Amino acid sequence: MARLKVGVLVSGRGSNLQALLDSAADPAFPAEIALVLSNVPGAFALERATKAGVATAMVDNKAYDGRAPFEEAVHETLTAHGVEFVCLAGFMRLLTDGFVNRWHDRLINIHPSLLPSFKGAHAHRDALAAGVRLSGCTVHYVRPAMDSGPILVQAAVPVLGNDDESALGARVLEQEHRIYPLALRLIAEGRARVENEQVIIEGPGATGALVNPAP
Repeated sequence: MARLKVGVLVSGRGSNLQALLDSAADPAFPAEIALVLSNVPGAFALERATKAGVATAMVDNKAYDGRAPFEEAVHETLTAHGVEFVCLAGFMRLLTDGFVNRWHDRLINIHPSLLPSFKGAHAHRDALAAGVRLSGCTVHYVRPAMDSGPILVQAAVPVLGNDDESALGARVLEQEHRIYPLALRLIAEGRARVENEQVIIEGPGATGALVNPAP
């Protein structure tokens, strides 16, 4: 069966991109990274892609008069490379309803909280301020509202008493690198589908629980 052709949109250093590249380097992985596209010139993520032998593109949002023409250029670049599915990996641009709807159920994102809690750019700060005992990360299908959409995969980590944003963020990031390739695999294998704005996943579910503090 042909591998799913994936485009990854990035703006920064691309650590989640690297996790996807590493997984896709295995010919048995059901998806291939066909293009890495950045809106930021010189983003380190582009170097990661080049090192992995993956095509890159740069579409600088500052070169366009508004979001619509910028997103049209992004869309045209993705389609020109045969991209069938898009992953956001630290892409620091809010996408318009038009773009999101154009790629409906073909666009996913990873966010550093257990959505729907702690949306936005300061998830770790907000989790610590709320005093939660567990935080984590979420891979979800993208919808027009920020950090919303059907949830694919989540991972939870304990929040420790001496945590600051950096320490919690590092612990969560380790799990991001685990669950983003997993989510893409579930989609590419046809094991995940959206029904009534919820994701149905075929196959065994998780067992066990994470409790903090320990009983």
